[in-house]
Amino acid sequence: MGLFDRLRGDDGPRVAFFGIDGVPFSLVRDNPDDFPNLTAIADEGAAGAIDSIVPPESSACWPSLTTGVNPGETGVYGFQDRENGSYDTYVPMGRDVQATRLWDRVTEAGREATVMNVPVTFPPQRNVQRMVSGFLSPSVDKAAYPDELRETLQSSGYRIDVNSKLGHKEDKSEFMEDAHETLDARFEAFEHYVQEDDWDLFFGVFMTTDRVNHFTFKDYERDGENKDLFLEFYRQVDDYLGRLRELLPDDVTMVVASDHGFTSLDYEVHFNTWLREEGWLDYETADHDSLGDISDDTRAYSLIPGRFYINLEGREPRGSVAQEDYESVRAELKEKLEELEGPDGEKVAERVVTKEDAFRGDHDDIAPDLVVIPNHGYDLKAGFKDGEEVFGTGPRNGMHSFDNASLFVDHEDARVGDADLLDIAPTVLELMNVEYDRTAFDGSSLVRS
Repeated sequence: MGLFDRLRGDDGPRVAFFGIDGVPFSLVRDNPDDFPNLTAIADEGAAGAIDSIVPPESSACWPSLTTGVNPGETGVYGFQDRENGSYDTYVPMGRDVQATRLWDRVTEAGREATVMNVPVTFPPQRNVQRMVSGFLSPSVDKAAYPDELRETLQSSGYRIDVNSKLGHKEDKSEFMEDAHETLDARFEAFEHYVQEDDWDLFFGVFMTTDRVNHFTFKDYERDGENKDLFLEFYRQVDDYLGRLRELLPDDVTMVVASDHGFTSLDYEVHFNTWLREEGWLDYETADHDSLGDISDDTRAYSLIPGRFYINLEGREPRGSVAQEDYESVRAELKEKLEELEGPDGEKVAERVVTKEDAFRGDHDDIAPDLVVIPNHGYDLKAGFKDGEEVFGTGPRNGMHSFDNASLFVDHEDARVGDADLLDIAPTVLELMNVEYDRTAFDGSSLVRS
C-alpha cells in the first residue's frame, strides 16, 4: 500500500486500466504458458471474450470504450469522417469526441486521473491530473501535459507509437526490435506513474500490440516464420502487465482490455474499386484521389472500414439519389454486398448492418448508411485512386475483428459473460464507487451488486 493510498482515507477504491490494443482473447486463452499473469487474473477474477463496436476500428473504438456509448453519441465513426453537407473529410481527434470521457466523470467526482497514450485524445486535456495523448499525436512535446509529465517522458525516451513502416519489410526483425523498444519505453513510463500513487484512475494503453498483430498475426495463427518473434513479444507484454499488477496497492483493481479482436488477413477488399466496377461510383476527371472527386451521378461511396454512404440528394452536396428512392437504393446495395464473394468463393460480409441498427444518438448525422462486418480474412479498404484490383494483398497479414476482444477484471465480484466494449466504462465507475446515471451509458456494469 502506497503513501498516498494511506493518506487518501475514505476517498474510495481505485482502478488501474491497461489497454492492450487489438489483443484477441483467444490468444491468451490458448497460450496460458506464455501469459501466466493474464491467466492468473482470469483465474482469480474474471475474464472473457467480448464484442467490439460497429465498425471495429481503433479511432472509433477508443472513444466508445472510454465513454461507454456508441459512435452515434461520440460522433466518431472511423479514422476518416465526412464533414456535414460536404465531401471534405477529416481525421477525428480528441476534441471531436462529443461524449463524456471516463476520466472526466472521475475528475468531476473530485478524484484524480492519469491518462497515458489513449488513441484519439490529442491535444491533451488540461482538466485532468496528467495526460499524454496517444495515436495520431505529432510528438511528445505537444502531446503531454503538464510540463512535469512532458519533461519526464522526453528524458526517458518515451515513444507515442512504433515505426510501422518497418513492418512493410519482408524481414520483420528490425520492426520487432522497434516494437520492443516502444513497448519498453511505454512500460517504464507506466511503471513510474503507477508508483507515484497519487491518482484514483490510471488509464494507459499499449498500442504496440496492434502494430505487431497487423504485420505478424498470420505467422502466429498459421505457423509462419515470425511466430516465435510474435510470441516472444507477447511474453514480454504479459511480463510487464504482471509487474504492474504487483506494484498496485490493495485498494486498486486492475482492468485489462482490448478495443477489438484480431485475425489473419487473406485479402484486402478495395470497395470503391468494386463500386466503380458495379456502376455505383464514378469520378469527374481521370486524376482523382479524394471523396470530392466523385461524379454527380455517383450513387454510393465507401470510407474505411466497410462504411457505405448513399450519395443522397439534400445531404451530400451533389447527391444523385432522391430522398424517396433512398430505402430502395440502400436495400439494393445491401443485397449486393451480402452476395459479394472473394476469390476463394467465401462471402466477404459476415453481415451488413444498417445505420438504424448500429447507431443511435445526437451525433448520427454523419453515420454511414451501411456498415459491412467482414468474415475473417477480408480487410476492408476504400481509397479514391485508380490502380487497385478489388481483391489484393499488402504488407499486412493481420486484421481487426468485431468479435474476440479481451477483457480481464482482477476482482472477485466481476463477471465477464455476454459483454461488449460499451460495458467497460460503467464497470470502471462501479469499481471506483463513482456515482453515475445508468441511462447515460449504452453498456452496463459487469460488477455483481
